Amino acid sequence: MLKIYRLIYVVLVLAVMQAEAVAAKAMVAVAEDLEKDANVVVLSEEVVFTVNSVSNGTMLVKTRIKILNQNGQHKAKLYVPYNKLEKVDFINGTSYDLFGKKIKSIKNKDIKDVSAVSGNLFDDHRAKIADLSHLSYPYIVEFEYQTISNNMLFYPVWQPLDDEKLSVKQASFQVKLPKEMKLRYKELNLKEKVSIGATPTHDVYTWKVENLTPVEREPYGPLFREMVPVVYTAPSAFEVEGYKGNMDSWASYGQWVNKLNEGRGVLPEATKQKLQALVAGITDPAEKVKKIYSYLQANTRYVSIQLGIGGWQPFEASFVDAKGYGDCKALTNYTQSMLKAVGIESYHALVLAGDDMPDIQTDFPSQQFNHVVLCVPMQQDTVWLECTSQSRSAGYAGEFTGGRHALLITPEGGKVVKTPDYSALDNAQKRTITVKLDEKGDGAANIVTLYSGIQHDTHEGVINNMSVEEQRKWLYKFISLPSFDISTFTFDLKKDRVPTVTEKVDLSMRKCVNISGKRMFLTPNLLNKWSSTPPAVENRQWEVVRTMSFLDVDTVVYQMPAGYSLEFKPDDVTHKSVFGEYNVTIKVDGDKVTYIRTLQMQKGRYGRDTYPALIEFINNIVKADNKQVVFVKNVQ
Repeated sequence: MLKIYRLIYVVLVLAVMQAEAVAAKAMVAVAEDLEKDANVVVLSEEVVFTVNSVSNGTMLVKTRIKILNQNGQHKAKLYVPYNKLEKVDFINGTSYDLFGKKIKSIKNKDIKDVSAVSGNLFDDHRAKIADLSHLSYPYIVEFEYQTISNNMLFYPVWQPLDDEKLSVKQASFQVKLPKEMKLRYKELNLKEKVSIGATPTHDVYTWKVENLTPVEREPYGPLFREMVPVVYTAPSAFEVEGYKGNMDSWASYGQWVNKLNEGRGVLPEATKQKLQALVAGITDPAEKVKKIYSYLQANTRYVSIQLGIGGWQPFEASFVDAKGYGDCKALTNYTQSMLKAVGIESYHALVLAGDDMPDIQTDFPSQQFNHVVLCVPMQQDTVWLECTSQSRSAGYAGEFTGGRHALLITPEGGKVVKTPDYSALDNAQKRTITVKLDEKGDGAANIVTLYSGIQHDTHEGVINNMSVEEQRKWLYKFISLPSFDISTFTFDLKKDRVPTVTEKVDLSMRKCVNISGKRMFLTPNLLNKWSSTPPAVENRQWEVVRTMSFLDVDTVVYQMPAGYSLEFKPDDVTHKSVFGEYNVTIKVDGDKVTYIRTLQMQKGRYGRDTYPALIEFINNIVKADNKQVVFVKNVQ
């Protein structure tokens, strides 16, 4: 009888264990299409943002994530930023294997506290990091944390698909705010709109998504955020460290910025007199601006200062004048004060800066900016000044702040304006090459290239930040030739509203042409060959996006070795499309070959049905760039 009881007991235990295993698997089970092409599956996510007042709120986040492989490992590490105005209340975390067995729980001693910045002297931005990484896949991580904010300038932007190769089984975002307050929001790419409810004290806004599969990126497609569900939220009334404001309009937000800047533009009298003497005799306002900008670049340096309200409020102009440093706000404010001292009005402009950054949501007034520049209206034009740079040309915005919307802070408040954009003619690369070839196929080349606008940006950095030897090494990487030696090189930077760099290089090349028997095969496009075509995309989902206009003009003149005659010359080529125009002409006059190639392409957004035309256009360029001229050795 005892044996029977033991047997029954074992069977029951096994049944319970099996049931627990089945239940555990059910908890992490996901549809096959959610795991297809994914590194991570968010099994569940709950984000609850509670507004307590115009100056205080909390954010509670609970998430359960299935890490499928090594490429999803970064999602097993929680990164929670904080600063003087935003504190981390608590962090909890636990990891499990696929059968629900606990692997590890986060303890306070496991949580790292690190600086969230590098190279900045005055910054209170830090982060707490909790790491649940495991080496056996798949596995589950659970995180729960809460932050407390005294900075209601920022409401959350919810983007449940926040990474490529990520899918979401279910996620929710909830905003609770007192009934007397107003929530402003903007929804993009959502199947289900907001659900609005209420408690006795708060209005409750809820968004939900489920079964979101990874978004497949397409060549020449839009930015990732444009393709996924996003909810932007923002306050009407808000307060930061005693500074109250309203964000119902760009004008009212600009008025709040004016409050922060008020009284901070006073310069010492001695400095005013120095600046006035500096521009004495100059009648052209644009020349005065250049003079003051040069003074700024020679006497100040950039240091990021992000301490509390100092993240948005500049140091006084007198502080920068005495110390010689400041962040983008402080240096902009200082430059504005100096220009005012010589009779020129200017305005701060808030901008979302950075290469390949999205434009702001112009129809949704909110804090979307990370940088400040100075706008100087002129009678004929407007000058934009990047006050953090010690080398940039006056009036040149470049790819960092150009071609996007900014918020101009006028005495009346904020006004959305457009920063300078650059056309194909502005962003030019004009190159002239002369090559002398010998009978072995080796050559000596003299190359002169003019880079302007955005095409000059990389060279400007090389000139200002590298030693001569570093510049030489950079050229060896930059020049697209299989085998060559540089004998001499020079760079000449000309500052202007559209700056230029003239690069001159003398070099020798080995095997510049291919020799087979008595024939010499010359590919006349020496340095600007396109070599690949974007892949075909069936059932393309997204429009075609090109982000830069440019013009390339290459003129290459070859002196052929004696004793060869022309056997074959490709026809001249012209290809036109909505994206641009390509032209090639080749002339052979005795032993001289002249190759002229012009490619002009436009930036813009085009319908998804235009993608085959883009492939065809680029494919035509690739073919034409690699065509050869054939010479045959004369029979003696």
